[in-house]
Amino acid sequence: MLTEQKLKSFKTFIQDSSRDEIIWMSGFLAGISEKTAVAAPPPAEAAAAASTEKLVVSVLYGTETGNSKKIATKLASVLKNKQHKVTLKALDQYNTNNLEKETVLYVITSTHGDGEPPAAAKKFYDYLHAKQHSLPNLKFAVLALGDSSYPLFCKAGEDIDAKLKEAGALQLLPLEKSDLDFYPVSEAWISNVVNNLPTAENATAAKPLQPVEASKNTKRFYRGEVRTHINLNDRGSSKETWHIEISTNESIYYLPGDSLGIIPPNADEEVHEIVRLLNADKKQQVIYRNETFTLFNLFKTKLNILYLPLRIIDKYAKLIQAEVPAARLDLINLLSLYPLTGNVALENFIAILEPITPRLYSISSSPYAHGNNEIHITVGRDKFSADGKVKYGFCSSHFAGLNYGDEVIFYINSNDNFRLPQQEKDIIMIGPGTGIAPFRSFISHRDDEGAPGRNWLFFGDQHFASDFLYQSELLSFFDTGSLTRLNTAFSRDQKEKVYVQHRMLQQSKELYSWIKGGAHVYVCGCKSTMAKDVEAALIEIISREANIDTKAATAYLSRLEDDGRYAKDVY
Repeated sequence: MLTEQKLKSFKTFIQDSSRDEIIWMSGFLAGISEKTAVAAPPPAEAAAAASTEKLVVSVLYGTETGNSKKIATKLASVLKNKQHKVTLKALDQYNTNNLEKETVLYVITSTHGDGEPPAAAKKFYDYLHAKQHSLPNLKFAVLALGDSSYPLFCKAGEDIDAKLKEAGALQLLPLEKSDLDFYPVSEAWISNVVNNLPTAENATAAKPLQPVEASKNTKRFYRGEVRTHINLNDRGSSKETWHIEISTNESIYYLPGDSLGIIPPNADEEVHEIVRLLNADKKQQVIYRNETFTLFNLFKTKLNILYLPLRIIDKYAKLIQAEVPAARLDLINLLSLYPLTGNVALENFIAILEPITPRLYSISSSPYAHGNNEIHITVGRDKFSADGKVKYGFCSSHFAGLNYGDEVIFYINSNDNFRLPQQEKDIIMIGPGTGIAPFRSFISHRDDEGAPGRNWLFFGDQHFASDFLYQSELLSFFDTGSLTRLNTAFSRDQKEKVYVQHRMLQQSKELYSWIKGGAHVYVCGCKSTMAKDVEAALIEIISREANIDTKAATAYLSRLEDDGRYAKDVY
């Protein structure tokens, strides 16, 4: 209980706080209480630990956004508190040769892309699939994180769980799968782990606790309307980059660093053509995964009809009992070239198709600076060549074609691994092209808070005259001091191409001074090229300015990442 004086001060403080501030404080206090709970476990957990012998446990995680790492760290802390010997490792740092020596193993992993493991888990994943393993002495449990909007929900976790069972390991708990709102599921799973730890006398798996109710583990969707829709690129640009503002009638809960998730609808003309090829009635009622739709709405809002995965092509070939080449086709092409035979029921055909994969876009607004009833995104329309033809990205074209007043249904994808530090900390932001999106959010947020920490942005694109995204805003932030330093790189404005990594190397000494002084470094943008080049530049800068070799500089950067001072939001 609080003393009378503390209670009086607390009430006064609350009265002077806004609703948003109270919400933030409640989350902050919940985090503190969480840590306290780890240090002083409930009596029930203490009793369970007392009746269990001390174990040698490995907790492994595979992560892209940091959520799996967060859960794994919490589990390791709880088990260490009970005096068990615990090894906590990322899957890419785990020596797979030790797997046959393990006795108790807990794996937490996410799923990415087309049912694939995160990059950091691929080595472990491939090792399990490379050959037959014999693990009769191993006891294990797997927590799989994912997004149920994707066709292969939690597939990486499912595969790891199946391979360990196939190798003869004993499953301590059934595979637990969590959607985006992982907190209630992960907390229940950790409690389940603690209450079902193996003992020398207990050679079989313990009875698990009841699973978390599905209603606690669903995404929250918001309905909004487009209020602003502007192409940020000027005349002469080869690009289209759309600034889109969406307004809602309810408060949106998100933080700088989060992403907006959307399931884009298919084009009406393509859906009509598919219905025609199926020789069906667009108003016909059909059931797909326990939901009822009209045939038109099912193909319009739910099913992926573009660039079908090879597994779908294979299923379709078996369904119509015909040879179909293993090539990724759109559904219209597939049905045109290899029509659905009359003896195949429409329901059986629909059953082999998969949902539209959600798309994620970094949020470029701040709930403080722009209000919690609107949200902004920055979308570059994807343009590419295929079969000698110019084509455009499915979802980015959907956003490019929106008009004022159009409805947008979306959800928030939380990214706790890409968060602003304390207000007094300095930050370095590296975000060329649409990578500027989260940093517009960061700068706006810190400007609104009056945060004393310094802010340094590296931005780049093709041409200064036509591709300087948010130019007036950024220069205004720079003029008022909210943006301490601004370095730009416009690659096509001179004979030699200049990118953000080149500007970083030019600022090597000052950049390292900021990092050495405690600055947090953030990178957002293209994963395959830019992010690799920026990381190489950071390693070179650290090596040069700290007078250490490349290996030591790489380890230095890894420590920054482990400490939460080097974060990437790449795609």
